[in-house]
Formats: sequence, structure tokens, C-alpha cells
Amino acid sequence: MLISQPPPRQLTARLAALLPHLNERQRRLLLAAEARELGHGGIRAVSRVAGVSETTVRKGIGELADEPTSFPAGRIRRPEGGRRRATEKDSELLPALLALVEPDERGDPMSPLRWTTKSLRNLAAELTEQGHTVSATTVGKLLRENGFSLQGNAKTLEGKQHPDRDAQFHYINDQVKEHQAADEPVISVDTKKKEMIGNYHNPGREWRPKGEPIDVEDHSLFFRGDIQQAIPYGVYDIAANTGWVNVGVDHDTSAFAVASIRRWWEKRGKEVYPRAKRLLITADSGGSNSPRYRLWKSELAALAEETGLAITVCHFPPGTSKWNKVEHRLFSHITMNWRGRPLTSHEVVIKTIESTRTRSGLRVEAELDTGAYPTGITVSKEYLDTLPIQPHETRGSWNYTVQPHGRCTAAQKGGSGPRVIPSEVLETLSHPVLTGMRREELNRLIELLAPAQAAKAEQRAYNRRGGRRRRAKGAGGMTVMTPEARIVATLVYLREICPMPVLQDLLGISRSAMQQATRETRTLLAEHNHPVRAIALRLTTAQAVRDYVTSAGSLQEADPQEALRHPSLTGMSRDELDAITARLATRYQARLQEIRHKQRGAERKKDPGLVVYRKITDEGRVLAAILAMRQIATRPTIAALFNVSPRTIGNALVELRPLLQEDGYNPTPVHRTQRLYSAEEVLRYVEFMEESNARAER
Repeated sequence: MLISQPPPRQLTARLAALLPHLNERQRRLLLAAEARELGHGGIRAVSRVAGVSETTVRKGIGELADEPTSFPAGRIRRPEGGRRRATEKDSELLPALLALVEPDERGDPMSPLRWTTKSLRNLAAELTEQGHTVSATTVGKLLRENGFSLQGNAKTLEGKQHPDRDAQFHYINDQVKEHQAADEPVISVDTKKKEMIGNYHNPGREWRPKGEPIDVEDHSLFFRGDIQQAIPYGVYDIAANTGWVNVGVDHDTSAFAVASIRRWWEKRGKEVYPRAKRLLITADSGGSNSPRYRLWKSELAALAEETGLAITVCHFPPGTSKWNKVEHRLFSHITMNWRGRPLTSHEVVIKTIESTRTRSGLRVEAELDTGAYPTGITVSKEYLDTLPIQPHETRGSWNYTVQPHGRCTAAQKGGSGPRVIPSEVLETLSHPVLTGMRREELNRLIELLAPAQAAKAEQRAYNRRGGRRRRAKGAGGMTVMTPEARIVATLVYLREICPMPVLQDLLGISRSAMQQATRETRTLLAEHNHPVRAIALRLTTAQAVRDYVTSAGSLQEADPQEALRHPSLTGMSRDELDAITARLATRYQARLQEIRHKQRGAERKKDPGLVVYRKITDEGRVLAAILAMRQIATRPTIAALFNVSPRTIGNALVELRPLLQEDGYNPTPVHRTQRLYSAEEVLRYVEFMEESNARAER
């Protein structure tokens, strides 16, 4: 019969009840029997009801027409029947796949897949290129069958293991137990990540009405000058399970770190531990509380003097800061408490921190610190040696005790200390034999450049902030180097009397502060047409500078090579010599750069604004070349006068002879009978000529 209407309900109900209980072959035979019973159109009707293809139904009808076939027990298909597995069709497929995804670095270094994402599609494409045609779905099945799954990176490696790592952990544990047994305070300290104040994204989620998230800025990558910041420094009391967070607004320096500990002691510590005589601090080995920072130890000495506590500090080895208690007992809970919430003001930061609670009883207090903590402050090694700091016998660089009775800071004594350049140092560096200027001339130069220096400093601060200042003028970080110190240090540096590390040691400032001061002041000197001539004096230690100033005579005696500038040797007046040296300066520097570029084969790596400390200056090279061209003395004699090697004099002559000749200088060598053959003869000759000129003037 012809099926022109939908199948009867009985067929639909019968198939729905039976099909779930049958295997593949039984379902096929049942559908074939029903279709054959329905007659013409039955195949299509049954396939629609059962949701199978018409081909499956026709295949079942063919099986019904054939002789019954028996199958082995447990099978519903003939042997070798069904779709073959990919690994059966290609026995090399699985080894090729495992070679691509092996966790080691033994894979083919020429394979581009080694340096790309190993997604299923990329793996399938690479296998296909190797001759193993396979789909991404099949690759996923094979990987799962062989124990693979999607994996992220696990932060478990702690970097290079220090040989004393475990021993330091045991030592810290022993120190903590010993202090707690004596009812002495034990705190864990560190700085939390800086936070931007404003309507900025904060990771995490919190419950809100559906479809009403908090709208925040879409870009908040960098701190700008008009964006306030919060710097939380945490102090966690291990025994009391309480936290104290000092929220700063300026800089995360060692002074700020110790000030946070001081605030905790004044507001909470001395109330909880009224009989305490000692304090144990556990900290990591980086950041503002690093054991390498002299300012950290200097401020701890001041705190010990103020409180009367013997402060013991134990640092965790590098790369193990996550073991510090403050990280996972205080900071982690604060982060969870303000997740998904923009920190729109310092008040929000303080209130959110104070509301942090845990089931184990953690309570946290917070306070805003609007004080200024400038950067660039250094403490000299000599000053640090005077402080009562006792390294422990066990790893003294990580474990030390600061005694309460010893030298206090300069701020307590009312004198100069590590934060202010001592006046005697400026007096030494201002000596005419070092600056090349009399006191009156130096004072006039300072008065001339001071306003320009202030304008430069303000512009630099504006550029660093990216806008206007966040606080009123005078409320920020104080300037370590005064205009006088900047000018004096730059003059001594540009005259190449001593290298930069010696000046840093004398002034007690950092290298970056010294570089910035000399770079800016050098520009100002050039803008005001005040050239600085380097001299041949070379002092390599701070003590050598002090000794030279103490024993130095007049300003004329400051340059040991001044005698070699005598007209009787150069054949020209000192003014003419200065003029020809000035004319050659630019061309000589260009020639030197060309020669050194060829020698290096690349551009210079050092800052071109820095002075290279040399045994002989450019002016000295010009003078040596002139003496050599006049043949006033032999080359070894000239080298001895300049305290360099004859090769250096030869190089100077090769470099400068063409330039001098281009400038029109081509002297006639002196007669052989007038030549001098030792440095002593040269100096005696100059002295004789000076006396002769003096008698002639009288």
C-alpha cells in the first residue's frame, strides 16, 4: 500500500519503546521489518519516525532477505567489520603525534610547530604535512586516550636554589620560636602591590544586580602624574594574628618601610608587648627592606635608638618571598576583600583594609601616611660602619641585630647626616685647586645658574609626573643635592680630577643622582658659555682628594702640566694655545669617534654625556702633539712629562698632526742642540725661563 499520510501512532509508540533496548543490528532489523510491513513508502516513513537514514533501513531489509548469519559471542558485526580506527589504518600516526607533543625539548628543531601553539588544528595540519591525514577531532581523541589534557603553567619553580636556603628556613624558625617563648614580638613585613586611586579595574567579581556591573576606565596601564596611588606596607604580628597596614602616597623607600614599623609599634606594638626588650622582623630579600640597602639598616638603627628595642632581622633567601607570613596571612585576605571593587579614594582603601576578617580571627588596622619619602638618598659605608649593627654568626648578611644604644641619626643630633651633604665636603670640593675658580667667581656662577637649575628640576618633575603636581610645592620629596653641590660636583667632574664613584663617595649620593646632576649642569654651563677645561690631575680615592686639597698651594699650581704650556716650549702664548685647542676640539672629537667606531665596529654603548676618566685629557693631547711636532724633546721624555706611555704620545701625534696642519700650524723643529732629553731638563728649562722673564720685567 502507498503511505501518503503520517505513520500511525502505534508505530511511533512501538519504536520509541523498543529501540532504546536493542543493539545496532537489532534496531536495523526491527526498522526493516516495520518498513516491509508498511509496503511502498514504508522506508521513508520509518526513517522519519526513528530518526535514521533510509540507507540504514534498506540495509536491514537486505539482511532480512538473506540467510540468517551467526556472529561470534559478544559481537554484532562480522569480523573486520565497521569503520577502522585511524591508528589501524596508519600505524605511524600515534608515534608521530607523540613526537610533536612530547614535554621535553627532544622534538625536531626544524619543525615550525615547536615554536607555535600546539592546538588540535595545528597538530592535525602538521601531521597531514608529514603524510598522516587526520582530523583535529581524531587528534583530540588520541591525546586523551594517551593521558594528555590541557595544562597551564604551574608556579612551582623558585629560581636558582641558594645552597643555604633550607638552613636559613630552619634558622628563621628557631629565632621565631625563641622570641615567642620569651613573649617578645615577632612580625612579618613587606610592601603590597601599588594600587591606583580612581575608577580603575580591579580583578575579581562580586555580587551585583544582573546586567549592572560597575563601569571603570578601559585603560589603566601606567601611573601618570595626575593619578594618586596607594602603597600598602603590611606588618603582620604572627603570635597575635593581627595586621597593621600603613598606606603611603609618596615612594616605597627604606625610610617608608621603617616608618611603617615605627607606626605599628607606637599605635599597637608597645600596647600589646609592654615589657618587650627585643623585636624580631622577618622580611624578604628584595624591595625597600632589602638587606643590601644601607638606608634600611640606618633607619632601623634610628628606630632601635628611639624605642630601646634590640631589633633582630632575618631575611628569607632570594626567590622565597611567598613563604613570608605577611603574604598569605594578610595580603591575600586583603586582596580577596576588595576584589571587583574600584579603589576610588584613599578612604576606600583604608576602610576596605580595616574590614578584612577571617574565620581564624584575623583583625587588621590601617592608617594613611601622607609623609614624603624621597628617593636618591644614600648612606655612606663609613657612616654605616659606625652604627651598632651586629651580624649573626649564621649567614650574617641575612641575619643581624641592631642594638638600641649606639650612634643615633643626624636628625636626632641636629647635625648633618646621611640625608644632607656635609658642609665640610662641599668646602673641600669648592677649593680653587679643584674647581679652577676663585671663591668669588664660584659664588657668582652659582647665583647665575641656580634659577635655571630650579626651572630644570621643575620641568623634570613635570615630565616624570606627566602633568601637574599632586601635592603643594614643598610637600614632595626633598632635594638631596643643592644647587651649590650640583655645580661644584660638575666642575670637579668635568675637569676630570677624579672619577664619578669618588664623587659619589664624597657626597654620599647614588650614581643616578650624580649622573643626573652632572648632565643637567653641564648643559647649563654650555648655555651660559662657561667652558670647563680638563687638567692632568688624577685622584682615584676620596682620601686622596682630601689630602690634595690640604697640601695644595695656589690655583696656578693645581695643574701639574701648567709648566708645559710655557711659551718657550710651545712657541706661542698661552692664549694662542687655548685658542688653537678650542678650534680643534670639535674636529678632534669627530675624528676620535670615527677611529673608535672603526675599532668597535658598532655604535658606542655608553652615554655620550658621561666623561670618560683618562690619564691624559684632550687638551693634554694637543699640547703633547705640539711639543712633539716642535721636537722640543724626545717622545719618551714627553711621555714621562705627561705620565703616559710613548705609544699614547705617538697616537696623539698621528691623530692631531693632520688637524693641526689643516689649521695652519706647521712649526719648524728646534735645532738639535736645543733639544731636551729628560723630564728634569724640561722642568729646569721652564724654571730658568720664568726667572729670566721675571728679571727682565724688573
